[in-house]
Amino acid sequence: MKQVTYNGLTFVPYIEKEKIAERISEIASEIKKDTPEGAIPLFVCVLNGAFPFASDLFRAVDTDAEITFIRLKSYEGMGTTGVVKEVMGLSENIEGRRIIIIEDIIDTGNTIKRLVDDLEKMNPADIKIATLLFKPDSVQCEVKPDYVGFPIPSKFIIGYGLDLDGMARNLPDIYVLKEQ
Repeated sequence: MKQVTYNGLTFVPYIEKEKIAERISEIASEIKKDTPEGAIPLFVCVLNGAFPFASDLFRAVDTDAEITFIRLKSYEGMGTTGVVKEVMGLSENIEGRRIIIIEDIIDTGNTIKRLVDDLEKMNPADIKIATLLFKPDSVQCEVKPDYVGFPIPSKFIIGYGLDLDGMARNLPDIYVLKEQ
């Protein structure tokens, strides 16, 4: 893996695709083990960033399941705006269903908290959170993901769905902003 440059910023390798795939397989096993007999969980993928993780995780979970997509926005450039906007909402009836939210990263926690609060109003059986990356030092509200790929420090990262102004999402590995 070599370093990459976007918008004049240099990023260095952080988590390789093989390590990501291995951890996704472990999370899939945990989800299958935690899913009640006969339940058909509904995976709710938060677009755009969680798409690669959701795709790989959904296929790795060896049980009947469904998937749907929502789109929320709270980032611009390298920082959060602090405002969570729903761009594309949920159309399924989730009453009585096991919901597994699939998120690429939990940073401040504001986006996932807003989403959980909104989904709870629809009376699901329960809500679980699967996030590829978790920044525990950045969390500003009460958020406890059920499945965490990798806890990471509060650094800016790209790749494997995570972007910088829409770019770098298709990198198969995760990169971190190079220290100056």
